[in-house]
Amino acid sequence: MTGQTEQQQSTSTATSYLTTKTFIILIAILAVTLAFFTTARQTLTSFLPKTALRPLSTTAFRAASPSTMKVIKRPWNARGHSDHGWLYSFHTFSFAAHYDPEHESFGPLRVINEDRVEPTTGFGAHAHAEFLIFSYIVRGTLEHRDSMGNLENLRRGEVQFTSAGTGIRHSEYNRNADEEVHFLQIWAKPNVRGLKPHYETKKFGDELKKDRLARIMESTQRLGEKTETSPIGLQTDLSMDASILSPGKKVVHDVVVDGPRKMFVQLIMSGRKQPKDGGAKIKVGDVTLGEGDSAYIHGVVGPAQVEVESVGDKEAEFLLFDMGPEDA
Repeated sequence: MTGQTEQQQSTSTATSYLTTKTFIILIAILAVTLAFFTTARQTLTSFLPKTALRPLSTTAFRAASPSTMKVIKRPWNARGHSDHGWLYSFHTFSFAAHYDPEHESFGPLRVINEDRVEPTTGFGAHAHAEFLIFSYIVRGTLEHRDSMGNLENLRRGEVQFTSAGTGIRHSEYNRNADEEVHFLQIWAKPNVRGLKPHYETKKFGDELKKDRLARIMESTQRLGEKTETSPIGLQTDLSMDASILSPGKKVVHDVVVDGPRKMFVQLIMSGRKQPKDGGAKIKVGDVTLGEGDSAYIHGVVGPAQVEVESVGDKEAEFLLFDMGPEDA
C-alpha cells in the first residue's frame, strides 16, 4: 500500500509540474504574439497617411429620416382670410374673427398673418401684453410708432421686434400715397412672463438670404455675442431663418439643438393669390409648396438636417421656424 501511494504521489507531482510548465509556455507565446502584433501595427501605421480625427460635436449632423419626418401641407387658401378694403390678410392660425380649432398655434408660434395694407391707411394704436411680436417687411414702407417713444419707417429687409412684456401700445401705418405695404406679422409666446417691454429693429438685406439661410430670430439662450449681423434675440425656444432661393437651388438647415423639435415653413406670396401656373415653389421632404402655402414638420429629432429645394420657375422667399416641442 505504501509503495502504491508513493507512486500515485509521484505521478500527481509530475502531472502538476507539466500543467504549470504548459501554462507558462502558453503565456510566453501569447506575450510574444502581442509584442509582434504591436510592432507590426506601428510599422504599418508609419507608412500610412496621417488623417485627423473629427471630434464628436453638435456640428456632426444626420439627415432627418424620411421614416420619422412628416410634412403636412397647409394650402394658401385654407388659411383664414379677411379683406377689409384697406387690409387684405391671410391668417395661418386663429386670429380675430377667424377661429380654427385645428390651427391655433404650433410650438411657441401663435400668429402668422400675411398682411397687405393700402396706401394712407393702417392699424391704429392698440395694446399688447405678454407677446413677442415681429414684422418681416416684404415690400413697401411700414411706419411703426409705440408708447416707448419709438418711431420708424421700415422697408424691405428690415425686421421690427417688440417684446410687449408687461404692456405696450403701438400703431402701424402705410404713409405712402401710391404703394401698398406687404409684410408678415408674427407673434410668439415668451417663456418668461412679466418682461420689461423692449423694441429692436435690424436689417437683413437680400444678399444675406440669396441661396442661403439667414438667421433672423434666435432664442436669447442661444444668441451668443450680439453683432451688427447677429439675429434678434427673443425669450422663447424659437429660431427663424429666411431665404431667397433660386430655381434649382437647395439649402440645408441644421437643427439648432438635440432632441425632438417642431418645424414650420411659410412660403411668401408674390401676389394676392397663388399663381395658377408657375411661380415660386419649394420642396420639403416629398411635399411641394406653392406661394402662400405652409407646412407643419413633425418627427425631426436633433442632431439632424432638413433640406429645402426650390422647384419653381422664380425665386422662392420663405421663412423656416425651428422650435421647441411645447405648444403656446
